[in-house]
Amino acid sequence: MSLIAWWGSLGVAAQIFYCIAIPATLVLLIQTVLMFLGLEDGDASDIGDGVPDVDVSDGVFGDDSVSDMSDLAGLSSLHIFTVRGIIAFFVVFGWVGIVMESFNVNLAITIPVAALCGFAMMVLIAYLFRAVMRLRTDGNFDNRNALGTSGKVYLNIPAARSGEGKVNIVLQGVYVERNAVTDEEEPIPTGSEVVVVGLSGQTNLVVKRK
Repeated sequence: MSLIAWWGSLGVAAQIFYCIAIPATLVLLIQTVLMFLGLEDGDASDIGDGVPDVDVSDGVFGDDSVSDMSDLAGLSSLHIFTVRGIIAFFVVFGWVGIVMESFNVNLAITIPVAALCGFAMMVLIAYLFRAVMRLRTDGNFDNRNALGTSGKVYLNIPAARSGEGKVNIVLQGVYVERNAVTDEEEPIPTGSEVVVVGLSGQTNLVVKRK
């Protein structure tokens, strides 16, 4: 059976699930390979020469109120709706939908189950990446070495330390993701270039727009 004939033999729902699953899987594979190769996205790895315009005293021993906002479940630092998480959602949603369609499960059951499985994968990936980032910070990296380093915002940083965002930087020669706060009066959106100007508590970088 040719590819065209096989595709034509599928129902509309199965075709939609395949159109979701295959591209998402390819993107996830590419993203994973790039991550293991240490290749950065765009110019987020740009490292400033020296320490330009850095007020080391600003935030180095600053208030750690952001960390104190964590709830009992420890979810405040768990970022579920990230690019990786959304891609993983579509991968699982698509393939679970394909499998259930192959068993002729009713679509009214297939979609909620596939969505629930996709969301579970988002949560799992968020926990895994948080665990990995914590392992990286234990004894291997000193966040003080990030002072003066340029990077790019990966997850929107709320204004005036009202919440945490994430930035991608090169720390000690390794491309890493770090929690970040800012003292600026306006939030710093995803994709903005920033420079690290201080530290807040044990884990957060203080950044400003570059």
